[in-house]
Amino acid sequence: MIKVVLADDQVLVRAGFRALLDAQPDIEVVGEVGDGEEAVAAARRLRPDVILMDIRMPRMDGLAATRRICSDERLDGVRIVILTTFELDEYVFEALRGGASGFLVKDTEPVELIHAVRAVAAGDALLSPSVTRRLIAEFAARAKEPAPSPRLNALTDREREVMALVGEGLSNEEIAERLVVSPATAKTHVSRTMVKLGARDRAQLVVLAYESGLVKPGWLP
Repeated sequence: MIKVVLADDQVLVRAGFRALLDAQPDIEVVGEVGDGEEAVAAARRLRPDVILMDIRMPRMDGLAATRRICSDERLDGVRIVILTTFELDEYVFEALRGGASGFLVKDTEPVELIHAVRAVAAGDALLSPSVTRRLIAEFAARAKEPAPSPRLNALTDREREVMALVGEGLSNEEIAERLVVSPATAKTHVSRTMVKLGARDRAQLVVLAYESGLVKPGWLP
């Protein structure tokens, strides 16, 4: 059973999400909160698999709550999906940098919401390659030129290559095709890279690829 907490200051939004998710045989909404402080407390108390986190909430916003939850080693298994009104919200990249596993627009189709909860709970990537490309190109380009990161010294040349392709938004299948290896081999390289860099998930690997200078927005189509 996938345990979900809903964090949104709009009661009707929470009610709609709860009705949809609780109707699934493998998903249970175990808590609802209306601000970021309550979200952090619920994460610690309920240890959910997934938190659907609105960005704009009173007392503590979703960005601050995401950073606090993702920096707590005791909550390492909690995955956060950011809820936003606009697909290219200015705060989405900050949320991913803070540890969120992906994001959804609030008017997403019900089947997409259910898929997202299951995918994130399983540790899979939630960001589509096209969204990854647009996010990095739109927001990361505004930041300063990153300094070379010593963290990459732990990676093999092939792992750096794979990380760069993840950063460009390629799926495991596309990486396998580009490198002429099997999808299973590509997935193994991605997993080892995440472990070595301490990335919570694929979304964080994308952020690290940019912040380390391995991927530059100008390279993206």
